[in-house]
Amino acid sequence: MPYLDFDRLEAIETSRFQNAYPYPWMNPAGLLTDEAYQRLYETLPTVDQMVPNFGVKRSHGQKPHDRYALEYDESLDIDPAWHEFVGELQSDRYHAFIKRMFGRGRFQLNFHWHYAPTGSSVSPHCDATRKLGSHIFYFSPPEDWSPDWGGDTVILDDHGQFSRKSAPDFEDFDNAFEGESVGNYSLLFQRMERSWHGVREITCPEGMYRKVFIVVINDRLRAGIRRLKGRLAGEARRDV
Repeated sequence: MPYLDFDRLEAIETSRFQNAYPYPWMNPAGLLTDEAYQRLYETLPTVDQMVPNFGVKRSHGQKPHDRYALEYDESLDIDPAWHEFVGELQSDRYHAFIKRMFGRGRFQLNFHWHYAPTGSSVSPHCDATRKLGSHIFYFSPPEDWSPDWGGDTVILDDHGQFSRKSAPDFEDFDNAFEGESVGNYSLLFQRMERSWHGVREITCPEGMYRKVFIVVINDRLRAGIRRLKGRLAGEARRDV
């Protein structure tokens, strides 16, 4: 079964993405086929497969980004549909799309799921410098999720007011653009020096979650340096 609608993907104009305000972003509908969206939603990993990530201190005084998280690995015991979908994301056609949108080819992709319960939020922040951007796929179908509960990614414009090493609130930004997240939507954005974004507090009923699958587009060189530093730090700890 095909998952990505490559015809829609390849019809997206690079200029539409790159010229977006306040930085490159877009929120297209239907990049997954309808059948694929339903299949992937019905076979999402369960919460008990996730790793809780709550109360973790963030840099620069920003509020914790509370959620359950799961990193994709080809050995994961998940429905085959998800392995097939990731296979398409690792294909030459999807890589060509990312290369065209971002204007560069030296990148690597990582994948993970985030499930956010009621009361959680993603405070305004700019991503780490190792990232070129992210492609977020939302799994909040209208029959199960009310827009009143939140979950949209908010694109924020600070007009150059804040250092990325700071912790502004949503109310501190002059302009905020809410992406669509209910239904078969995704959001692609490019990491810039001030590519502020976040998610306002979730207000869904207990036991429900904002569920997303994120393709992280990493700078290959920076990501390699980060892995090397992590490995050296681990070796140093073992030598103590």
